[in-house]
Amino acid sequence: MASRIRLEDRECPLSTTVQHVGEWWTLLILHDAFDGYTRFDQFQQSLNISTSMLTTRLKTLVADGLLERRPYQTNPVRHEYVLTERGHSLRPVVVALAAWGNQHLAPEERAMILVDARTGEEVEPVVVDARTGRSLDDGKAFVFTAGPAASDAMRARYVELERQRPAHAREARDGDLPG
Repeated sequence: MASRIRLEDRECPLSTTVQHVGEWWTLLILHDAFDGYTRFDQFQQSLNISTSMLTTRLKTLVADGLLERRPYQTNPVRHEYVLTERGHSLRPVVVALAAWGNQHLAPEERAMILVDARTGEEVEPVVVDARTGRSLDDGKAFVFTAGPAASDAMRARYVELERQRPAHAREARDGDLPG
């Protein structure tokens, strides 16, 4: 059967990321790992997940380089699952997803909030450009475009999107360029 996924979707960083973390249990396991859980029984108890599903998800997370499987006991051999650097780098993504979910709830309906560990004060996560500090939530000020490794199909997609953008948006963007 032919693949239903377009070439530009296969090379898209969103598509490749979803392949790693887009499954329900994967995000919940990662959330628990960020909270310090490392052992199979901790994940299983916290999530009330079946042994077979947890085994499958942990194997995938290890294969994807997000968790590392390490022995913590020799007789019998038992392993823990520790976040790798790559796994740790997903924390801001999970924080942003949780913040988005909380944004759509009344404060009294929030089961989990992010707080400053030192002060206990609730914080409001935002995604910003590291260089300028500007919030990236404005879809007119910040747009995707083809990157250096883009295929012809991906480049064509963004040429067409650029063509469809209103002229005033293009002019505003071009006017912001130095030179």
